Amino acid sequence: QVQLVESGGGLVQPGGSLRLSCEASGRIDSSYSMAWFRQAPGKEREFVAAITWSGGSAMYADSVMGRSTISRDNTNNMLFLRMSSLKPEDTAVYSCAARRVIGHSRWYGDYAYWGQGTQVTVSS
Repeated sequence: QVQLVESGGGLVQPGGSLRLSCEASGRIDSSYSMAWFRQAPGKEREFVAAITWSGGSAMYADSVMGRSTISRDNTNNMLFLRMSSLKPEDTAVYSCAARRVIGHSRWYGDYAYWGQGTQVTVSS
């Protein structure tokens, strides 16, 4: 079993930045890839970014490309998402996810493990 706990959300002004963290515990190892998804009220869950265990390969949704960076610290079992130039449409609950497959995926159905999520609100 893998447990995921997110932190770092909050209220941010448009144009601001933040870094989300996800602490993984349990039997997570080099066979796991991880990702961030988000869900806004009344909308479907949306892919944000994903990364392989080695960190050598990452991919992003078009909506966050160029202003987001996903990274991980395997020594401490941590996943991060740094976002800048935040917009009101980035407001959502952000969740980290893990799957026991080396390659990453954009589809939420491929991920077996999920955190509870952290709220990000972009507003002036």
